[in-house]
Amino acid sequence: MEVKLDIIKRYDKGETATDIGRSLGLIRIKPRILEHVKGSAPMKATVITKQRSGLIIEMERLLVLWLEDQNQRRIPVSLMVIQEKARRLFEALKRERGEESESEEFVASRGWFMRFKERDNFHNIKVQGEAASGDDKAAREFPKALAPIIAEGDYCAQQVFNVDETGLFWKRLPNRTYISKEEKSVPGHKVSKERLTLLLGGNAAGDYKLKPMLVYQAENPRALKGISKAQLPVIWKSNRKAWVTLAVFEDWFNNYFVPSVERYCTSKDIPFKVLIILDNAPGHPADVDDFHPNVKVVYLPPNTTALIQPMDQGVIATFKAYYLRRVIGNALQATEKNKDLTLKDFWKKYNILDAVQNIADSWDEVKQTSMNGGWKKLCPQFVTDVTEVQESVTSVIQNVVAMSRTMNQEEEDVTELLASHGEELSAEDLIQLEKQIIEEDMPTPEPKRFTRQGLARGFALIEEGLSKFEADDPNMERYSSVDRGVMDSLGCYKEILEEKKMVSFQTNLQQYFKTAERPATDPVPVPSASAAPLDLPAPVSPAPSAASSQ
Repeated sequence: MEVKLDIIKRYDKGETATDIGRSLGLIRIKPRILEHVKGSAPMKATVITKQRSGLIIEMERLLVLWLEDQNQRRIPVSLMVIQEKARRLFEALKRERGEESESEEFVASRGWFMRFKERDNFHNIKVQGEAASGDDKAAREFPKALAPIIAEGDYCAQQVFNVDETGLFWKRLPNRTYISKEEKSVPGHKVSKERLTLLLGGNAAGDYKLKPMLVYQAENPRALKGISKAQLPVIWKSNRKAWVTLAVFEDWFNNYFVPSVERYCTSKDIPFKVLIILDNAPGHPADVDDFHPNVKVVYLPPNTTALIQPMDQGVIATFKAYYLRRVIGNALQATEKNKDLTLKDFWKKYNILDAVQNIADSWDEVKQTSMNGGWKKLCPQFVTDVTEVQESVTSVIQNVVAMSRTMNQEEEDVTELLASHGEELSAEDLIQLEKQIIEEDMPTPEPKRFTRQGLARGFALIEEGLSKFEADDPNMERYSSVDRGVMDSLGCYKEILEEKKMVSFQTNLQQYFKTAERPATDPVPVPSASAAPLDLPAPVSPAPSAASSQ
């Protein structure tokens, strides 16, 4: 302030700006100031901020990823937690860089956090005085408040639904398997961190499980080349972070949940009016209650998801145990069938399409008793068998260990893996996820369609094959039966070919008459001698008069 006041006084006395600048040395250090400002503040800014090092910038990118992941999992964070995470990330990056970054320092001050929050526009991240844990009181009170809503709407167990998102490391094995150990030692190997998000749910009766929605990082991975996503046993969605966003959830709600539940209610001969219970995930729109008049939405209180949300009461844990069992079962079965195939070879070939099938099969394995038992804390009036409220995850784990002794697994190792799907991302995880770029994403394939030429070529090939059978088969009765059966089966394709022939004929006919009716002043194209004649009917001449006919 003293320097600024001195400049004002000298300028008021008549000194020019150039003289003042020279006397204070500002002209001499101008290039250094501009270079310092570049990258840390806009050139028109009136305040020169301290330039951040490359290591700090990289740390902040990882911190953004971590904060968004915490937000997705509905885990509130405090200022102290963010500052500590920032320091740990910075130190992890320093260790990775080695000697070149030893001199760099970072103090996660409150001022740094305020500037970071402003730079990255984190106004939607809830930062509390101290990180909140599960709200036991709200979890106890909410079922009492929900019961009158269910009674007033006259909802039965078949009409009350719950869905929840969960992350799945679809290509991760327990740490002590030699495949996992080798993954850590191979430079650039990233498959163990490949993560996707699933939306799983069903009704309180447990007799209707919704089709899983899968959100992946790539829209068109190579493993799905030539495969229609509509035919997959999951609802396929994609975005770079593999998260359920507002747009993804809204599309799922309107185009899958509402029509599928309506069909279910019709099949059960019950009214199509349902209640869906959601948590406060950032991907759930606040106005979802207005999306459909027959669907009422009730939100769980904050910080109660792990305590009372039905899908979190053993259902998702059981599903993940089944998934791990299936993956290991696939590996062992493949290596037993092919003695030359090693577990490492199998794991390299295990792709997202294999994971999709295992996800669907594992979800099918979850029993109705498990789905129904998950509602014991939220809606105990709907639970029919309190003695068997959920599948025993422990028994599944023991089964996994028993079938995979050759992979050197222990029970605690499998338990740790199942728990890791919901754990906070470590500094190592964040660094690896930031580096991970989906390179397998392929261009969106052209939609399939029939062409007249393609259909004709297909029929020609079939006729060629039938001719070969006719020439070689001594039993003409057998051949005739096969020929009739094939031609009858191809009837639907014949109809499509005939329709396309008719459309083509009408198009050529219209073009022909346009040419025939062209005024004399228009130049008429003269076909070359080599041009093929048009296969069209001659134009209709006017009817002859009586005189001319004579």
